[in-house]
Amino acid sequence: MTNKAIFLDRDGVLNKEIGDYICKVDDFEVLTYQIPVLKRFFDEDYLLIVITNQGGLALKRYTEEELAMMHQILKQTYVKQGADITAFYYCKHHPTVGGECKCRKPKSGMILDAIDMFDIDPKQSVMIGDKPRDVEAANGADVKGILIEPNQQLDYDEIKAVLNRK
Repeated sequence: MTNKAIFLDRDGVLNKEIGDYICKVDDFEVLTYQIPVLKRFFDEDYLLIVITNQGGLALKRYTEEELAMMHQILKQTYVKQGADITAFYYCKHHPTVGGECKCRKPKSGMILDAIDMFDIDPKQSVMIGDKPRDVEAANGADVKGILIEPNQQLDYDEIKAVLNRK
């Protein structure tokens, strides 16, 4: 395995958490203060990979086209600052519609798929999220997890310390 990654939850980590589904592009606000920290990791050859539950798709609160527009805004905002998001993994399922799936966090399916697709070493990688299920999904994929408060600014040194833990 040759690559290392920073796996990132979306809502509350990369864009503003609003307490409910973000159903419209107009409500999607990128947390631009996260970019300098994540750019440092990007410059150190970490892949930036979004891992997000998007159960609002199953609940028909928004469409995949609207979700794609939000992700495009996020990606373009990072590219303008010299970083790039390698991939977006999203679970479009919801437990009340169609039952269980292997991808919805706290399950590790999306992270495991990304590890396989991009030849990522889980031991050199971390998942950052604002809910315990994000850390649980990371742990299930043998990736270190970091739990932050919603919309909390990321700290480069804290992330590095977790990455350097044995």
